[in-house]
Amino acid sequence: MSSGQFRLNVQPQDIKRNVSLALTGLGIVIVFLILSKSWYTVEANEKAVVLRFGKYTSTADPGLHFCLPFVDTILKADMRERSLRLPVGSENETRSAGRVSDDDTLMLTGDLNAATVEWSLQWRVDDPQQYLFTFHHNGADHDRYLEHIIAVIGRTVMNRLVGDYSIDEVLTQRREEIGQKALDATQLRLDQYECGISITSLQMQRVTPPEQVKASFAAVNEAVQTKDQFVNEGNKERNMRIPKAHADRDKAIQEARGYADRRRAEVRGEIDALMAQYEQFAKAPKETRQRLYLESLEKVLSSVKNKVIIDSDMQQLLPLLNLSEGSR
Repeated sequence: MSSGQFRLNVQPQDIKRNVSLALTGLGIVIVFLILSKSWYTVEANEKAVVLRFGKYTSTADPGLHFCLPFVDTILKADMRERSLRLPVGSENETRSAGRVSDDDTLMLTGDLNAATVEWSLQWRVDDPQQYLFTFHHNGADHDRYLEHIIAVIGRTVMNRLVGDYSIDEVLTQRREEIGQKALDATQLRLDQYECGISITSLQMQRVTPPEQVKASFAAVNEAVQTKDQFVNEGNKERNMRIPKAHADRDKAIQEARGYADRRRAEVRGEIDALMAQYEQFAKAPKETRQRLYLESLEKVLSSVKNKVIIDSDMQQLLPLLNLSEGSR
């Protein structure tokens, strides 16, 4: 062979061996890919939605599962409970710093006053299929997209509820009631939209008057507390006096009943005595009349010291009474 020429000396058996090795390696790779795509793991805080040819097939619980490679698509949903502080500030604010403008927290009450209202809620995924597909978001941060939907619904509900109460009710005794109604209404609206989200709790965080009128509201609250103090003192005094009045009433009733029973007994005794006298009078009227007459005279005359007895049969004779002796 002359210089500058190169002859490739390849034997047919070498070509067959190399092709066989290449096919074997390709087969191993294909088998490895098929095996690696045939199973998937769902973590303890997740659930997986299985799509076959893009259609929903099933929901997988935590653990190791098998699937059809290159046919099934696995989408995972985080089932952990998450919290959200509302209302969310405007887009140009730094949300990471937690700053919310006062304008975003102001709400109009039923008596046309303004109140600063902030609340927080805890939510979790209840139905992974609805959560992933009802409000589908092409972006990577699907949770942030759903939080925005929850925030819009929560703020709409809270504005409506606060508008049903006066400023005093919002700031004081009706806060818990508003929070419970807000939780129920927010959950109802999410269920209507089939978001697959469950609200586990809702707490009213900051419910105060606007900064410009805080001093006036503080004075009003002080007056309310003073009123409550007087009301409590009045209730205390009433609770002390009412039992005493009831005791005095019961005592007077018992005394009146005792007096009535005693008088009935005395009258009954007098009636019995008169009836006994009447029975004796019926047996001997003349003698009984004379006896009663004598007893009456005895009772009357026993209290008189000096007595003058005049014969009723004396006629035409003026009885003389020795007044000088009576005066001594």
